[in-house]
Amino acid sequence: MSSETAVLLDKRDGLGLITLNRPKAINALNHSMALTILAALREWAEDDNVRAVVMTGAGDRGLCAGGDIVAIYHDAKDSVGGASSPSGRFWRHEYILNAYIARYPKPYIVVMDGIVMGGGVGLSGHGSHRIVTERSKVGMPETGIGFVPDVGGTYLLSRSPGEIGTHVALTTARMFAGDAIAAGFADYFVPSQQIPELLQALGSAEPDIAIAKFAEPAPASQLVEHSDWIDACYRADTVEQIVDRLQGHSRPDARQAALGILSKSPVALKVTLASLRRARELDTLEQVLNQEYRASVAALGTHDLVEGIRAQVVDKDRNPQWNPQTLAAVTTEQVDNYFTSLGDDELNLVAPEGHR
Repeated sequence: MSSETAVLLDKRDGLGLITLNRPKAINALNHSMALTILAALREWAEDDNVRAVVMTGAGDRGLCAGGDIVAIYHDAKDSVGGASSPSGRFWRHEYILNAYIARYPKPYIVVMDGIVMGGGVGLSGHGSHRIVTERSKVGMPETGIGFVPDVGGTYLLSRSPGEIGTHVALTTARMFAGDAIAAGFADYFVPSQQIPELLQALGSAEPDIAIAKFAEPAPASQLVEHSDWIDACYRADTVEQIVDRLQGHSRPDARQAALGILSKSPVALKVTLASLRRARELDTLEQVLNQEYRASVAALGTHDLVEGIRAQVVDKDRNPQWNPQTLAAVTTEQVDNYFTSLGDDELNLVAPEGHR
């Protein structure tokens, strides 16, 4: 086992086993964990005794609730920010890890049981074999804390069918198993009670064969069932137009979505929509991660990231005081600042030749 208790590493039966081991924090990811996982994956990529990697989360609450946002809060509150800050360095290695998972030369199997949010999506959504259960709740909750979807989330969201990804990003809607598969965040549905047997089967069979023994038809996706109004409303060019369409729609779900959006950080909403639209035009995950890194570093120096985490996680009053307070007050310059080049601090990820 690894000396890093937050990440347990093991090798057996041809498998490299990674267990996120912070169950009290729903296995929230921090910098040292990201470095440990990246080092293990690099080692196992060259190890002939490892034919596949399997990632799970300790405890019964979820794979990973996201990044350690309390640490990010203190960093944003107490430091000058920037790419060289603790959070900037963490994100750099986290996004490198996300890209490495996507290009991993061996099967990368991840069990997305329970809660999988934010950084947890970065550890799972780019894998080759992504398994959800009836307990899965997958999402990108960033706009609710004054942040912007990252870890390659805007890559996945921008490539979801129709405007489902835009809806999920702006409202922070949770995706259940059928939704996650329909939206391109997962591949297989396996009932949670079958997971132990599946993990055992992976030790003696190739991943596709082992998973096929336990996979069942995915539950229906409510997001797909609602795609008529989702597509009609979210294809608008601005957040204001999206909200207007939702508020004016006959479906109660649409009007409820408008209320959800209006509770989020106005600047984060506008930057998120711009990130999604820009991500659609980028060819590779690496290009999207480079863009996300600029946005994340920019967010670190903003009022809304500190205030959002304070309200949702630190003080838990659930009453963030956003600045600006309204969508109309957010300027084009404020949004553009999130996409400004970082110069020598750019992430500079490049896709392997011939890959998209």
